[in-house]
Amino acid sequence: MTKMRIKKGDLVRVISGKDKGKEGKVLRRIPSEGMLLVEGVNVVAKHTRPSQKNPQGGIMRQEAPIHADKVMLVCPACGKATRVSRAFLEDGRKVRLCKKCGEIVDKL
Repeated sequence: MTKMRIKKGDLVRVISGKDKGKEGKVLRRIPSEGMLLVEGVNVVAKHTRPSQKNPQGGIMRQEAPIHADKVMLVCPACGKATRVSRAFLEDGRKVRLCKKCGEIVDKL
């Protein structure tokens, strides 16, 4: 299990695999498995039978989890995929910083 430095709602860029270069927003984190659900990334076809919830049935397209090591956070200030460092502000709050430009990543 890897340390998760990415939060729900962050913009991330895929750095390896079949979806390399794609960007998307994190929809869900699965920290116990080190996985993320990213919108528009690792889309798979799921075959479903007709049911009361979905009377049509057929082939549904949905995102599957991707490993957190395959994505990097996109800095909102500089727009580059970057690693994340942590720091404390003067008032004692813990924030995430962009390693490339040094700007605060967290929404304050």
